[in-house]
Amino acid sequence: MGTNISNGLFRAGYVAFIGKPNVGKSTLLNSLLKQKTAIVSPKPQTTRNRILGILHGDNFQIICLDTPGLIDPATMLQKSLVKTSVRTIKDADLIYVIIDAKRLTPDDEIVFSYTEKSSTPALLVINKTDLVKKEELLPLMAEMNSKGLFKDILPVSALNREGLDVLISATLENLPSGMPFYPPDIISDEPERFFVAEIIREQIFLQFDEEIPYATAVKITEFKERPHRKDFVSAAILVERSSQKGIMIGRQARALKKLGTAARAEIEKFLGRSIFLELHIQVRKGWRKNPAKLKDLGYL
Repeated sequence: MGTNISNGLFRAGYVAFIGKPNVGKSTLLNSLLKQKTAIVSPKPQTTRNRILGILHGDNFQIICLDTPGLIDPATMLQKSLVKTSVRTIKDADLIYVIIDAKRLTPDDEIVFSYTEKSSTPALLVINKTDLVKKEELLPLMAEMNSKGLFKDILPVSALNREGLDVLISATLENLPSGMPFYPPDIISDEPERFFVAEIIREQIFLQFDEEIPYATAVKITEFKERPHRKDFVSAAILVERSSQKGIMIGRQARALKKLGTAARAEIEKFLGRSIFLELHIQVRKGWRKNPAKLKDLGYL
């Protein structure tokens, strides 16, 4: 993007994306980068990891840190995800506090409380402005301004990529000058197998209802690049109960085949090459409450 800085300095820094679940943090990250790096679904609490994506410009490098939604945690997994978000806030040079233009809820107050406790400067990003009229937006902006927490308030539509240039300009005004942290051809610090696991998990969120998406985790058990043949990927999908395993497999394995077909297509699109995908469903009772298993999956 051709955003300029008046003093000509190169700007580089880390920006933490925080907000309650489902305000569009991951959609905003993908829209800024013009590339999919974070999974998206209509269901809340999709993001479980801190996702790093790098936005490069002629005279800037914005290192975006997408985080799990901030909530009042009830399970060990949720407590771990909140810790990830809080740690990311502390490590950042700037915070995007993201809210939904359509409605505020008590969960937003949880996010504001973390913002107030932090010494990191914050921009308020009002997302989903395409869903409200301008006359509805102005009172919300005035209300948020009265909190005195934010250096600037910026309305955007991440889905339609509206307001992003203004957001980038405001970001650069609040980032330190310095050298880039990453080479210009790097968009993330995560390996391919991480994104493959996330794409499979995204398809689970899109294809299954009720508790299934929240009771599942994905672990890549094998990832082989094979010259002159399709790459081989094997993934274990962890569930908590045998009944969940039955639902995911489905009658005559139709549900699992549908999941595999959709996931493979998205993975191939992301990798830019063909793969052979093998999925296995494994029952791990109470994995969301098991510290050893959470650590093994990278959540602790």
